[in-house]
Amino acid sequence: MELSSGQQRLLFVIVVLLLAGLGIYLLGPATHHKAATAPTQPASSTTAAVPASSAASSPAATSAPPSTVPATTPGSSPASGGSADIYQWLPFTRQDLTQAAQVTLAFAVDYDTFSYTEPAAAYAKKMADVATAELAATLESNYATPAIAAQRTAQKQVSTSSGGIVSIRSFGSGSITFVVNIAQQLTTTGTASTTTAYAVTVVQGVAGWQVNDIEFATAGNP
Repeated sequence: MELSSGQQRLLFVIVVLLLAGLGIYLLGPATHHKAATAPTQPASSTTAAVPASSAASSPAATSAPPSTVPATTPGSSPASGGSADIYQWLPFTRQDLTQAAQVTLAFAVDYDTFSYTEPAAAYAKKMADVATAELAATLESNYATPAIAAQRTAQKQVSTSSGGIVSIRSFGSGSITFVVNIAQQLTTTGTASTTTAYAVTVVQGVAGWQVNDIEFATAGNP
């Protein structure tokens, strides 16, 4: 059957539309396939994950400066050395020690200085400023012992003494015991010189430092 010109034009339009639809069908999956198989770029990388400001301000591990150790630490002795202040470890100051030593030496001068013409009270009174009242009373009593006083008078004894500190035997809060060599020069019918080591303890009180005990160094000091 022969188609009219109008029908031929309609048929041509339909064929064109069919061909166009077939082309879209064939080309569409191919384009989608390429998009699906193409390698994807990672959304982020290790470098990009660090903000630029952080990367610039954080130095690399290999460029970090080595740690430094102070030349000295608190409480340590300075490298250059120097004398230590031992008084920071003692229960008395330098001035206390000086005064205690002066009192001890003054006591040593008076302890064995006497004359057979001197009464016991006068002998003890000389030590009133450097010895406690209790010790002065004890020394006065010993000086007045009848046998000792009789011997002193019979031999017309005259004695002078001096002292030198040898060492510190012990110390505590307000108390220091010195080992003192007291040299005595005793004159009777002749002259005899002796040196005896004593342990002399001084204590700190309201009146300052005073001697409150004397013993032979070999016997200790209670």
